[in-house]
Amino acid sequence: MGEYGQFCPIAKAMEILDQRWTMLVMREIVSGSSRFNEIRRGVPKMSPALLSTRLRQLQRVGLIERHSRDGGIDYTPTPAGQELKDVLETVGRWGVRWVGELGEQDLDPHLLLWDMHRRIDPSRVPAGRTVLLIEFTDLAGSAARWWMILDSSPAGASADVCDFDPGFGVDVRLSCKLRTLVDIWMGTRSWSQAQRAGELSVDGQRGAARALPGWFQLSLWTDVPRPSEPSTVSALHPVS
Repeated sequence: MGEYGQFCPIAKAMEILDQRWTMLVMREIVSGSSRFNEIRRGVPKMSPALLSTRLRQLQRVGLIERHSRDGGIDYTPTPAGQELKDVLETVGRWGVRWVGELGEQDLDPHLLLWDMHRRIDPSRVPAGRTVLLIEFTDLAGSAARWWMILDSSPAGASADVCDFDPGFGVDVRLSCKLRTLVDIWMGTRSWSQAQRAGELSVDGQRGAARALPGWFQLSLWTDVPRPSEPSTVSALHPVS
């Protein structure tokens, strides 16, 4: 981790936080991911070797702790790490307000489905097991089809995401382009708007198909007010 050689507390904090992927790894940990593979599913473009390195660094500087549990390893935030949750939410709100429209390179189905699975509304999910198949009509290969298995019981609700057929019958099938579902998730358009425009279709058991939008609480950023003028801040992307 580099040093800036300044006494400014922002500089001292950034000596820890400004390495590539560090804040996104902390985003996953403070959001509840504790196992290595859970964290990796939130940062799918990060190599396992680099993730291992970052986790060791974060443990060394005191932002996370490593515990053995049930034959595996848990990574949990320390008080200092947990306090970054407010920082991350502030950065996220700033990003929604001031960073321009998402480019095609920003549309990641892995992150979208991982985000959705941890934002289910337990009070709205049908009792028992419900299997949702999501088909992205503009993608090919394994990225085009995703299964979400929702389980609800009196003890609570849970969800799991698979990029392979888990072998259960499908109750509801959702078909759309990836950008359409990202826009809905981020709150820039609604389910009903996409359906009326013919850009999204839902098929399956009648009651479940109609109730589908209510199963999920949308992204944390849907209620962030956008500026009245278009953003002039642009994200940096590699020049091809």
